[in-house]
Amino acid sequence: MIQVGLFVKKDRQAIRKADEFCAWLEKRNVRIIRKKSHPPGPMPQKRECPELPENLSCVFVLGGDGTFLSAARWIGEQAVPILGVKFGEVGFLSEVTEDALFTAARSILDGKFRTFPRMRLRVTVFRNTKQIVSETVLNDIVINKGALARLARIETCIDFRYLTTYRADGLILATPTGSTAYSLAAGGPVIHPGVPAIIMTPICPFTLTNRPLIVPDSACISIRLAQKSSDIMLTFDGQEGMELTEKDTIIIRKSSHPVHMIVMPERHYFEVLKTKLHWSGGRI
Repeated sequence: MIQVGLFVKKDRQAIRKADEFCAWLEKRNVRIIRKKSHPPGPMPQKRECPELPENLSCVFVLGGDGTFLSAARWIGEQAVPILGVKFGEVGFLSEVTEDALFTAARSILDGKFRTFPRMRLRVTVFRNTKQIVSETVLNDIVINKGALARLARIETCIDFRYLTTYRADGLILATPTGSTAYSLAAGGPVIHPGVPAIIMTPICPFTLTNRPLIVPDSACISIRLAQKSSDIMLTFDGQEGMELTEKDTIIIRKSSHPVHMIVMPERHYFEVLKTKLHWSGGRI
């Protein structure tokens, strides 16, 4: 029996479509592992074991980009193909719309699809040399200050060589997939997901010469707070977060486990890009 995952946004329209889709799959003798998305929150003290079976054929995500990011974290390091179905506002990570779900599902169940690997980052946090967090992100990590905090001083090294100490509201480290998310809003460049790179985008830097920087995906980036600070947060894909102290060191590398996104033949990256960003009069 074929098994598929179904990851659903907590939204009335998405849940209604998911119920309809489950009935459609069951008629085709497909077993469904269904999971609801959860709102963003603090990093849990104890990470639960993933509920994802090892023999899933694929995962369908009904929701927006935030739901897709949650689903990618649910998949973990498994090489399970994943399809985004748009129910959100922008949907850069969605491959099909709600109306095209069943047509796409027929092709996928028949094995008539291809995937495109999307790079992820492995983020490890050490506190006084002891590892306390190890997470994988598809879009980005963000170091930012709270509403009442002063400028963050973020000491940054690349391949263990000192680069600079950013004085800014924060710093974004993004994958090419994440280049169209928070990094873009902060003035970062758009990078095609096939480009092997990591983007470093300061948020409102005090020194205007601190500009976004693109480094190769082979780089190892290490970050520390340069002085005793409070109300500085580290967030992972905007889904979970933790408070940082001057005792913490963050190491960022390319993950060896990409996300395998299902792509439709009629959908082209640059067409999607110009439509989502309203270039040349395009509309979402």
